[in-house]
This record gives sequence, C-alpha cells and structure tokens, in this order.
Amino acid sequence: MLGPTPADDRTPPMTPQLALRVALVGGLALLMFAVIFFRLWFLQVLTGTQYAAQAQSQTVLSIPVPAPRGEIVDASGQPLVQSVPVPSIQIAPRSLPGGGATLDLQLKHPVVIPQAAEAVMARLAKLLGMSATPTRCSYTVYIANKGPEVSHVRLSPIACLVAQSVAQSQYGNATIKTDVPTYIQDYIGERQTEFPGVVSQDTYQLKYALGTAGAQLFGYLSQVTPAEIKDKIYKSAQAGDIVGQSGLEEQYNQYLQGVNGSEGVKVNAQGQFEGYAKATAPLVGDTLKLSLNAALEKVGQQALATSIKANSSLGADGGSFVAIDPQNGQIYAMGSSPTYNPASIANGIPTKEWAFLNNPANHEPLLNRAIQGAFPDGSTFKPVTATAALETGVWKLGETFNDYPGRLFCLKGAPCLSNAGHANYGVVDLQTAIEVSDDEFFYNLGRLLNGNPANYPKGFALQAWARRYGLGQTTGVDLPGESPGLIGSPRVQTALWKEELQCQNATGLYKGGPKHPAVMGDFGNEVLSGGCGIANASYWTVDDNVETGVGQYVDQVTPIQLAVVYSAVENGGTIVTPHIGSEIQSPTGTLVQNINPAPKRKLNINPAYLNAIRQGLYLAAKGPQGTSTDVMSSLPLPVYGKTGSAELNASPGGPTDGWYACYVPGTATRKPIVVVVDIERGGYGTSSAAPVARQILSQFYFGKPGPMVGLG
Repeated sequence: MLGPTPADDRTPPMTPQLALRVALVGGLALLMFAVIFFRLWFLQVLTGTQYAAQAQSQTVLSIPVPAPRGEIVDASGQPLVQSVPVPSIQIAPRSLPGGGATLDLQLKHPVVIPQAAEAVMARLAKLLGMSATPTRCSYTVYIANKGPEVSHVRLSPIACLVAQSVAQSQYGNATIKTDVPTYIQDYIGERQTEFPGVVSQDTYQLKYALGTAGAQLFGYLSQVTPAEIKDKIYKSAQAGDIVGQSGLEEQYNQYLQGVNGSEGVKVNAQGQFEGYAKATAPLVGDTLKLSLNAALEKVGQQALATSIKANSSLGADGGSFVAIDPQNGQIYAMGSSPTYNPASIANGIPTKEWAFLNNPANHEPLLNRAIQGAFPDGSTFKPVTATAALETGVWKLGETFNDYPGRLFCLKGAPCLSNAGHANYGVVDLQTAIEVSDDEFFYNLGRLLNGNPANYPKGFALQAWARRYGLGQTTGVDLPGESPGLIGSPRVQTALWKEELQCQNATGLYKGGPKHPAVMGDFGNEVLSGGCGIANASYWTVDDNVETGVGQYVDQVTPIQLAVVYSAVENGGTIVTPHIGSEIQSPTGTLVQNINPAPKRKLNINPAYLNAIRQGLYLAAKGPQGTSTDVMSSLPLPVYGKTGSAELNASPGGPTDGWYACYVPGTATRKPIVVVVDIERGGYGTSSAAPVARQILSQFYFGKPGPMVGLG
C-alpha cells in the first residue's frame, strides 16, 4: 500500500512584495549608517581641532590671589595698620602625594586628605616645631543653594589648616607658619622630594603700631560669607575673600581691600593639578588717613586702664573715652576697655581666642564702648536740661532756687530724692547749680518741664531738646554698630512696658525663655515686686521726667553722643557729625576722596543762655566749689567740665558709672577739644573719669600726660 507523499523541502520563491520590503529596510539602514559615519567624520576631522582647543581652555582655573590691604595711618601719616610681607611656609593642597587634598561635596566631611600626605605633614610638623597629634578641627564649606555646612573632624594642626584652606578655596595655598627662619626655608628647598607640595614664599600679615590701643576702633577681619557679599560695603569681595568685619576695617573695606590678582591653574578632567598658567598680580588697597593722634590714643588707653584698675574695688570693669574737635567733628582719639591684641586675630581667629573674646564673663573686649556702650550719664546731662528750661521760659537767668538744709525733693507716691551725700547748697542760681551739681535744682527743672502724657510729644521740651542735641539717635560716626541710645518719654515708657510683659510671660521677643512672675498692682499696670525690671509701670509720671532731667531713669547715652552735645555747647549750637576718617589716598599718595561730612543742624539757642551754661561748666572745673576743681585747677588751661555719677539701678549703694565731659575752647593759637570719659561702675566721676580726661588734655596740649591727679 502506498503511504502519504512527503512535503517539498525547497524554499518557495520570494514574492515581489516581500523583495520590495527587504529593499526598503536595507536602504534605510544603510542611510542611517551613512549619517552616523558622516557625523563622526565631521566631529573627528572637520571640528576636532576646535573641540580640542575648547577642552584645553576648560582645564585652566583662575585662583584668586588676595591683595595686600591698604594702610591705615594717623593724622601725621604715621602707619597704624600695615600689610607687611613675611616669610611663610605654605602647602599647595593639589600637589600633595596621593592625588592631593580635594573637595568632594558628596561626602559627610567633604575635604579629603589622602593618607599618603600624612607622612609629609608629619615631617613638616617636626621641622616647624608643631604638634602632629590629631585634635578637633572645624571647617566650613559654602554649598550653592544650601548655604554653609560645618564639619567637625579630628586632624593634626597642619592637616586642619590644609582642610580649612581647601574648604575656602580648592586650589589656593594653605599658610602653615609665618616668620619662618631662612635656614628652614633653605632646608625645605633643598629637599623637595621629602616635602612634595610644601612651598616657601612671602605672605601678607597685618601689623599694628599701637598694640592693644584702638583695637575696637580698627576692627578685625574674617572670611566673607555669601550673605555678606550682597552688602554694598563688600561689593568688590569674592567668595573666600578676607574682609573687615568690624570697626574701620569694615567701614572702609571697599577701599582697603584692594583688587585681587589671579593665578592660572591647569587641571585635567578629574580635577587633578597639571601645572600653572598665566598669572595677574594683585593691586594693593588704598590708604585710609585718619584724624587720629597716635600719641593721644596711647595715653588715653593707658589712663583708662589705670583708672579701671584703681577703682576695681568699687566694681569698675570697663570704660571708654573719646576726644574730638568740636568745630568739625574730627575724632582725635577713641578707646575702649577691656581691650585685646588685634594682631592675635588679624590673620585667622583661633577658636580659643574667639571664645574668650565673645565670653560675657570677660566683659566683651570686642565691644567699642565709645559708640556702643549706652548707659545713664548722670549729671553730664544737665546742660541739656538747662537749655530746655531756659528756652521754654520755665526758668530765667538770675532766678534762684533755695536748696535749704535738710531739703529733699519729694513727689507723691515716690521716694524722696536728695543730693549726693545728702548735701544742701543754699540759695543757688543756674551757674552755681551746675558748679556744685545741685540735683535738687535740676529735679525741680525736670518737674517744671514735664507735660501731659496724653499730648506727647507736645509739651515735652526736655525730650525735644535732648533729641535736637542728638541724643536718642545715632550720631552718624563713620564706624559700624553705633547704638542710638534712649531718652525717657511717654512713648518709650509704653514700649518698655510692652517688653516687660513679654519678658514676664516669655512671649514675643522672649518667646521660649523662662518666665519671670511679678506681683502687679490692683489695675495690672504696675509692678510691685518681681518681674524683669525693664519697666515698673505702663504709665509716665512727673517722677520719670524729674529723673530724666538728671540723666537717670531709662536714659541711655553713649560717650560719642555726649561729645556731640558738649561740642554744640562749645561751638555755639552746631551739631557736628563725628568722623575719624580724613582722606582716602591711593597707594602712591594721590588723593582719592576727602572725608568731611557736613554738620547735622544748627540749634537756635539764645547766646545768653549758652554763656550761662558755659560759665557753670567753667566753675564746675575751676570754681571754688567745682566738682572737678581738685582735678583740673592745677592744669593751666581753661577747662569747662561736668562730672556725672550715674546710678545703674535703684538699690541704695548700688553700682555707679563715673562720667566726665569737658572741653577747652579754641583760640587763634590753640585748637579746641572735647573729651568724654566713662568708667563703668567706677563710682564718682570726679575720682574715676576726670583724672583720665586730665591726662588726655595734658597730652594734647603739652605733649605729655602728666600725673593722674585725683584718681581713686
């Protein structure tokens, strides 16, 4: 029987439709390969040279070379702050073995120092006499869109300096030690194979001619932050720059900083160092010329320290002084204590030193008390009260006040007030009241000058004249951080009461802090006991105006403000703008800018009234009953001065600030000067502040400080 016929194994012939499809797919594939081939040929052959050049240019980085800061000189041109070259040992992080110290922002601690570099740094530490033991090290990396990130690691001192440098500028050199002897530089130079990445070259350091005198005035430097770059005074700064952060260094930073140079650094695609490219030299900053008298600055600082030490048993722990020209506001000298050595933080601030300077227990050495130390100024305020009383007519020249024996100034519901030591001076006029500093007389003027709080500011001549004299507002001195101070008024009382309640209840400004319970009066608008001591009532009383009239109550005055007040008394009513900058000069001495700010205003004070106040001030310094006659009588100068002893709290026998404000008028052959001194917790102004002022006057006019008459 026959079986099934087997199938035919031959491939059937391709149909025309299938052949067409295969041809189309093959043609398309060929076209695509042709396009790709042409593109590769174009990139490799026609434009390869162009892209190679672009790739080459992208390997050159421009590393800023900091410019030496400009000099600060005194009125005679004597350098006070200079950038001086010093021989230094540096490490080029990119040239260290093991691929160099690098920055990797993906890591928790972004600065990476290879293990191979540790041996080099250990050899260098031994040569320089530095420790190689790891200790706590902190550095800050500024990351775009994230801000600063601080890393805390354990590194040797040299490795820490390298890490801090890389964090600031990835390819910049890290300065390890300055003022290095020549033999060490030669040793390293002859053994570069043992010290790869270690270089010897000059760096610039700030040198201070006055030591600790004027430290707060000059200020300190540190690295600019991203937020600060937006500030107009840092408009020329770049990330990583060292800029002025306080004092004159901050105020005039845009002139002192100079223009950075640059160093070209070649790196490969992995960011590894491959050599140097073209460099641009930096341009030194301009010179800042001051009105400062260097010798006067040193004498004032020393006298201040001597008085604080002599009165330390009373609690004296700080103070300040300022000396200015009352005609144009130029500052001759300005000092603050406690002070510090600016050279110790000029070229990098050690953590330990920074902690000391910012510890409140050390009485804030960074604070410039001459412009930031606002305290009650006591009886030095009395010329303001006298002006207000005479100009408003509540007191007349020739009118007398009977300060009879046993008299006390008593107001309803308040403790009775007396003169210092419970003294009484009999029948006195305005001049005599200033001479003997009769508080009873000025309590009376404060009472007469009080107004209706509901109508404030109308009817409050004392506060109005205080503001015209420049109190309760900044003077415009060319130094940052000036305090505006405070003068008591119904408006101020309302604001202080609001703050008192916030403090008591830990709300508002005091949110999150501890509460301070208080026993309140029946109507809840006064504190009977407890609380924060910011304000004792919500309302203003005549008692408050009485105490304001003698520079007490909530009054807060700075020495620079008081200097402006006494300048106006000396010059006939002009409110000068105090300033210490005199000129900006180019490094070659060419004048760039004069600094001579216009006065704020001219007060319209009756000349007869001014003369009466002046006569009282002269008697206070030279008269038979003057409060500073013992100090000033032997000084052969016409001194017009007023002591002040300001109570810092209401407790009997509590701490007292000692003040002295005075001036010597100018003549055709004699320059005028105003001097203000404040000794914090120094007791009576006559025995703490006046002796300092006398030394300043003696130095200014006779070229030597003389004895500290009347001290302690």
